[in-house]
Amino acid sequence: MENKFILTKEEEQKLYEPIAQYIGKIQEQLDDLRREGTDEVVFFQSKIDAIKRDKSLKGEEKANQLQLNRSELDRALKVEEKNQPLVDKLIKDGEAYLKEHYGQDYLRQVKQAVVAEKVQEIKDYAVILQKLQQEHKENLSKLQDAREIKDEKYVYKNRLFDAKLQHEKNLQNFKDRLHDAYTNKFHLLDLMRMSRFTVAQTLEQKWTNYCYNFNMKRFLLQNGLYLAILLVFIALSIVTPIVKNTQLLTFNNVLNIFQQASPRMFLALGVAGLILLTGTDLSIGRMVGMCMTAATIVMHKGINTGKVFGYIFDFTAMPLAARVILALVVCVVLCTVFTAIAGFFTAKFQMHPFISTMANMLVIFGIVTYATKGVSFGAIESDIPKWIIPKVNGFPTIILWAVAAIIIVWFIWNKTIFGKNLYAVGGNPEAAAVSGISVFAVTMGAFVLAGILYGFGSWLECARMVGSGSAAYGQGWEMDAIAACVVGGVSFTGGVGKISGVVVGVVIFTALTYALTILGIDTNLQFVFSGIIIMTAVTLDCLKYIRKK
Repeated sequence: MENKFILTKEEEQKLYEPIAQYIGKIQEQLDDLRREGTDEVVFFQSKIDAIKRDKSLKGEEKANQLQLNRSELDRALKVEEKNQPLVDKLIKDGEAYLKEHYGQDYLRQVKQAVVAEKVQEIKDYAVILQKLQQEHKENLSKLQDAREIKDEKYVYKNRLFDAKLQHEKNLQNFKDRLHDAYTNKFHLLDLMRMSRFTVAQTLEQKWTNYCYNFNMKRFLLQNGLYLAILLVFIALSIVTPIVKNTQLLTFNNVLNIFQQASPRMFLALGVAGLILLTGTDLSIGRMVGMCMTAATIVMHKGINTGKVFGYIFDFTAMPLAARVILALVVCVVLCTVFTAIAGFFTAKFQMHPFISTMANMLVIFGIVTYATKGVSFGAIESDIPKWIIPKVNGFPTIILWAVAAIIIVWFIWNKTIFGKNLYAVGGNPEAAAVSGISVFAVTMGAFVLAGILYGFGSWLECARMVGSGSAAYGQGWEMDAIAACVVGGVSFTGGVGKISGVVVGVVIFTALTYALTILGIDTNLQFVFSGIIIMTAVTLDCLKYIRKK
């Protein structure tokens, strides 16, 4: 029954020809209108740019040539402007014709043909498998020798493999044919619009290409963890109202999640650069504790009651704004100094960051605990959070600090030479060095950038918590930051990762922790959830790496 829909190449071409001819006539008119207008605008603009770059032309000669070509450009622009209404009308007519006829007169029949051929191919493949199996049984029944039986099984296995290979090739041909039928439309539009597609056409084209390249195994490998976490979160959203008689997904709860995630975003963005270089940082939590203590001391409400190396600091004589800035500078400097030390040993002596940052972790914790005797330094001035992270109509502006950090780090990673070098060194440091990139400078830069971000994040956390600085604060935060990066797709194999992935990872971990806390899950059990997520994320990352090899 399906065979009546099957089209030969000649029949498919006959369906396409009327459309191509109609659009072709429109295209000829467009080409005529653009010949002395748009085409010459492009030509003379390119010529002017070439003259500007030509260093052999001097003074008056260069000015004369520029003036001559600019006058020609002005003439061409006037022609283009004059013809533009007719050009727009022709394009509109062409698009209307394609909308009315392309899908109905051509694409629908091609779809039906591909579906029919695919059904027939599946039936033919089943027949082939049955035939091969029958022949194999008959051949085995005639054999007695064990070696000959083994050879027959080997031959049968190869025949099955060849049949499967041919079957998959045929299915791919059907997929290619249908995709070509889709893309022919964009080719016609491309010529008419000179590659200036509308937003809707661009989205349609991207969706078409996505569907064509979609692979379920690859999709699950790349997004399986996100889907699993999403399902867990949905389950928690259903269970929480039943168990705790409170809604999880409320506007205030979502704001709270983003508010808690904001300082941690700085930490994750910092360590993401190190992971991109196949490194890590185990000292993040201790740096947070160090900076929380330092910032609380500087911004403390009244004279500090706690001592540092036996000395009581008093910053109350300074203006409040100056204390806020000083606290930020102290946090950034402290973190940058320690990350720079770890970075130097990593870059200069090729020490693994696990070792250099672990040493930092021990040194920082030892110094801060010894200096402060492990005491908490209480609260900061209550007006400071209102300055740094005020709430505007209930909206916590600390989120805007995180957004600013995301934009800046995205720009550094994607739009600067340092960012490109970061990916290059992370992907292959030997090749990067050969191509002239300073691996030492890039590594140091990544560590320094991480230190600056750690300092900012700790300063914001101090404002969010209104102080309460102590050496123990931030314990385990390095695991959260690293886990967020791994879940977000920043690979420990190096050179692979996106800022968007880091953002998603931080939000996922913060939301999951928040949900489990509301549900009343013990903190120790929350570590179990985090451990499982990290293990799963790294396993999936390793599978991607193995498949590439």
